[in-house]
Amino acid sequence: MASFSKVTSPVVLLVQNDIDTDQIIPARYLKTTTKVGLGKVLFNDWRYEASGAPKADFPLNRPGASSSKVLVAGDNFGCGSSREHAPWALTDFGFSVVIARSFADIFKGNALKNGLLPVTIDPQLHGELVAAAQRDPSTQVTVDLEGQDVRLPGGKKASFTVDSFARRCLLDGVDELGYLLTFSDRIDAFERRRGEARP
Repeated sequence: MASFSKVTSPVVLLVQNDIDTDQIIPARYLKTTTKVGLGKVLFNDWRYEASGAPKADFPLNRPGASSSKVLVAGDNFGCGSSREHAPWALTDFGFSVVIARSFADIFKGNALKNGLLPVTIDPQLHGELVAAAQRDPSTQVTVDLEGQDVRLPGGKKASFTVDSFARRCLLDGVDELGYLLTFSDRIDAFERRRGEARP
């Protein structure tokens, strides 16, 4: 998992409420156990025609979308099932941050465990960000995990909170197992001592 500290990027707007995980990654793509390639089918049923042709007006198909690291959504993003494939698909597409007014709890937990930062900001500042990006699609934001704030167009800052353990893992670029493995020397030493004390 790549470490994350700060990202500056144009945003992709998908400002709908209650976007569920079956729209993020439809169930028929859940057979895979690898994270690679899921970005191609992210929002598949909204993104492509039945023929497989991309819908030109869908936000992820617009010029520049593929280089964006920040998706902006509405309320209750990631509701529905608990599939980890949802954050896998978002990160495989290239997103490292989703900014929304709120997130479904299970999705939020899965996102943090898979290198995707879910950011909730004040509704008024969220609205200002959306309006700015609608006026100018090249609008950029800076998301600073160290400072736990989003720098919006015009210089305003929107603060956010994130679980301290998840924040540490994101900053260090490790998942939960990777974090435990940083203590492998101490674990090995403990096992040796225990083996000597209880042969």
